[in-house]
Amino acid sequence: EKMLNADAIAKMKDGVRIVNCARGGCMDPEAIAEGVKSGKIAGAAIDVYPTEPLTKENNPFLGLFNVVQTPHLGASTEESEDNCAVMAADELKDYLENGNIKNSVNYPACDMGVCQVAGRIALLHANVPNMIGQITSILAAEGINIANMTNKSRDKYAYTLLDLEDPAKAEAVSHLEKISGMYKVRVIKG
Repeated sequence: EKMLNADAIAKMKDGVRIVNCARGGCMDPEAIAEGVKSGKIAGAAIDVYPTEPLTKENNPFLGLFNVVQTPHLGASTEESEDNCAVMAADELKDYLENGNIKNSVNYPACDMGVCQVAGRIALLHANVPNMIGQITSILAAEGINIANMTNKSRDKYAYTLLDLEDPAKAEAVSHLEKISGMYKVRVIKG
């Protein structure tokens, strides 16, 4: 049974103010709205809702001046859901086109913007000593100069982005893929 129901409200002092930011299921929205209309409840702040969402059709608080309703999660508003969808699409596009990673659950954040030189490669590898040394040695042996690089790690994984002054040769990519602990080599540009 709901704790904030008509019986509980009847036992409260007149002019009580109610703030519910615990659980939507512990309140009876109809009873609270009736309490506000009758003056028993001077005001209410409702941050959570019952399991069935309140809509324009079934929300008893609409039109009540002294009831403030806020979404328990800002991410639950229509606007934020739209913004999150756009952000996710933009971040996926940035990863596919530039190799940049933002807001990942499993990968480290890594952002070098848009590649301004001939080539870019992205490498996902084990976070172990001498991995960068092996990568740069292979590129040097192929005569490929690194214009810019970043390496970020999260726990046992690392992600390296390399901007190259010349496109990565197929042979260099093949050698990189054979490094022990290399999980994925992806040519972004070149």
